[in-house]
Amino acid sequence: MDFEDSPQDAAFRAEVREWLAAHAKPRGGPNDWSRNSEHPDYVENCKQWQHTLYEGGWGAITWPVEYGGRGLSGWHQSIFNQEAAGYDVSTGAFAVGIGMCGPTLIAHGTEEQKQRYLPALIRGEEVWCQLFSEPEAGSDLAGLKTRAIKDGDEFVVNGQKVWNSGAHQSDWGILLTRTDPDAPKHKGITYFLVDMRTPGIEVRPLVQITGHAHFNEVFLTDVRIPAENVVGDVNAGWGPTHTTLANERTLIGGGGGHAATISQIKELAKQCGRDQDPVIRQDIARAHTRIQIMRFMNLRVQTASSQGKLPGPEASTLKLFLSQHQSLTGDLVMSLLGTAGMLAGDDAVDQGHWQLTFLNQWSSKIGGGTDQIQRNTIGERVLGLPAEPRVDKDLPFKDLAGARK
Repeated sequence: MDFEDSPQDAAFRAEVREWLAAHAKPRGGPNDWSRNSEHPDYVENCKQWQHTLYEGGWGAITWPVEYGGRGLSGWHQSIFNQEAAGYDVSTGAFAVGIGMCGPTLIAHGTEEQKQRYLPALIRGEEVWCQLFSEPEAGSDLAGLKTRAIKDGDEFVVNGQKVWNSGAHQSDWGILLTRTDPDAPKHKGITYFLVDMRTPGIEVRPLVQITGHAHFNEVFLTDVRIPAENVVGDVNAGWGPTHTTLANERTLIGGGGGHAATISQIKELAKQCGRDQDPVIRQDIARAHTRIQIMRFMNLRVQTASSQGKLPGPEASTLKLFLSQHQSLTGDLVMSLLGTAGMLAGDDAVDQGHWQLTFLNQWSSKIGGGTDQIQRNTIGERVLGLPAEPRVDKDLPFKDLAGARK
C-alpha cells in the first residue's frame, strides 16, 4: 500500500490546490451549504459548482477523454476529493448521475446514449436519481416486481419504487424492471433510462426522522419508455446493475463523508465544557483512531486503483466500517450535548447540526447495501465462508412466493 504521493501525484495535488484556491470558498463551519442537502439552494449550488468543474477540466476526472473526462485513475479523483473537502463546495446532487449512471453508461451504453446523456451530466445540466429498491425488494433487489411490457417501439411500465434519493429534484432516473417473469429472478430484469417528466410518474416525498424529505417513493402507472432507452440488452439488466452498485459502494465508503472531523468534535467538547472529562477524551481518541483506520482503508483502495485494479470486497469492508463509525460518532456527539441534544433549530448548538449527525447515521447502514449484506459479502468473498442458501436462484420468477399478487 502506498502511503505517500509519488512525484507525479504530488504535482497533480499541487495543481488541484492551486485551482481550488482560485475558484472555491473555504469551509467556514458545520452550517456551510455543502454539508446540508436540505439547504434551499443546495441543488442549484451543486449545478453551478459542477459546471465550474466542467469548465476547469475537473468535471469527471476518471471518465474517458472522449466523453469530457481526463482519463485518469480513481486515485486522482481521490486526491481531488481530499483537497476539495476543505472548501464549501459539493457535487452531491450528481452522486447518482456522475458517480453511478455515468460509469454504467460508459461500460454498457450505446454510443448514442453516451453522446446524449454524458455531456449534459458533466456540464451540470441534468440531475439523476436511482429507481431500484421496492417495498418488497430492498436487500433482495432481484425480487423486484415492477413490470415493463413491450408495445411496439416502447415499453409500458407499471410498479412502485421507494427510498429514491432526490427523485423529487431529478430530471432523469435509472430504472430496473422485470421484463420476463418466466426467467429466474436475476435474468429477467431490464435496465432503463427514464425521463422523470414522463406522464404516469408520481413522486411522493418521504419525511424522515430528521424532519426532512430527502427520500421518495415513486409510482409508475402506464409509463411509456422508448426501447432506445434500454441499457445493455433486454432481460440482461443484472450486468449493468452490478456496475452501478459497485460504483455506489465505492462512492459511499470512499467519499470521505465522515460524520465529523476530530477538530469539530474537540471544539464541540470545549463548547459543552466536557473537554477535560477523561471518558470523553478516550471516546474522542477512539474516533480519531477510526478516522485514521478509514484513511488507511481508503489508501488500500486507491493504491489498487492507481495500479489499474478494480476494487474488490474491500469496498464492502470500507462501507461497513464507515457506517459503524458514523453510529459511534453520533452517540459521542449526543453524549457531549447532554440534555441540549433535545433542542433543534436556532435553540440548539450549531443550529442543530449535531442532532442531524446523530439521526442521519441510519442512512449509511442501508444505502448501497445494508450492513448485513456487506457482512455476507465479506464472509463469502474474503473469509471463504459457505454462501447463503439461495433456493430460489434458478426458479422462474413467476413461481416464487414473493412474485404472487
